[in-house]
Amino acid sequence: MKLRLNWIAGAALTALLLGGCSGQENEENSGKDDVPDRQDEQVEEKADNGGANEDMSEESAGENGESDKDKQVPAAAEPAEPLYELNEATWSFQPIGDADPKAALLTIDDAPDKHALEMAKTLKELEAPAIFFVNGHFIDTDEEKAVLKEIHEMGFPIGNHTMTHADLQQISEEAQREEILGVNEIVEQVTGEKPRYFRAPFGQNTDFSRRLAADEGMLLMNWTYGYDWEPKYQNGEALADIMLNTEYLNNGANLLMHDREWTAAALPKIVQGLRDKGFKLIDPASIKLPETAE
Repeated sequence: MKLRLNWIAGAALTALLLGGCSGQENEENSGKDDVPDRQDEQVEEKADNGGANEDMSEESAGENGESDKDKQVPAAAEPAEPLYELNEATWSFQPIGDADPKAALLTIDDAPDKHALEMAKTLKELEAPAIFFVNGHFIDTDEEKAVLKEIHEMGFPIGNHTMTHADLQQISEEAQREEILGVNEIVEQVTGEKPRYFRAPFGQNTDFSRRLAADEGMLLMNWTYGYDWEPKYQNGEALADIMLNTEYLNNGANLLMHDREWTAAALPKIVQGLRDKGFKLIDPASIKLPETAE
């Protein structure tokens, strides 16, 4: 399926039913990335005007003998005042005050499946901040919880992407509660912190999921664009090229990527390419959160 997400503020388009993602990957059919049926035009969510086109090795010593765990993602401490706020009309980020408008946020969904830890180490080495959105079914064993803990201890915030990657619009409110709160409980148990960001599978929110995220003090976000589920971009070179040269790479872009082999391969080029184009990578700690979470 050919997807091109273009969130245009104020567009009022017909709500589209988003397709599932099982069986669309070449990598052991892990089938958890968020794939809607279209990306060439803005998609409205059926319930909330949201929308959607949506997922180690041993520590190595550096040149100065420091281990990976000694290195930190920049801006570990939260700034006194937030620098960016979410624009829910476009799901991009706009600067607050004098913050640099030419900025982009990196996000990794469907973690931690097979490559999230590798991707976290790459980002850490590149001093590139990002949010890892996790699914509960990837953190239900001690080994998986250890991976989650390691990613968090590197300095990366953990977002909530539901327990089973269910379409929230197709399940009851009680099931939605379990999908969302179940992840919060596990993440808090493992990391000591509850998620501060929520992203619904397929970008499909409901009135209930929006209220629950707000009650939990989580910032609800979708994304601006992503491509790594499309077969033609399931190699590192092609994916890096489209992520950097798409027409949707604009100020405040919210980049969607997934825990995938080809995405892990493309990540260094994506980070460097963004910087070469003059984009600042947004530190999640500088994003304005709901009042209840501050």
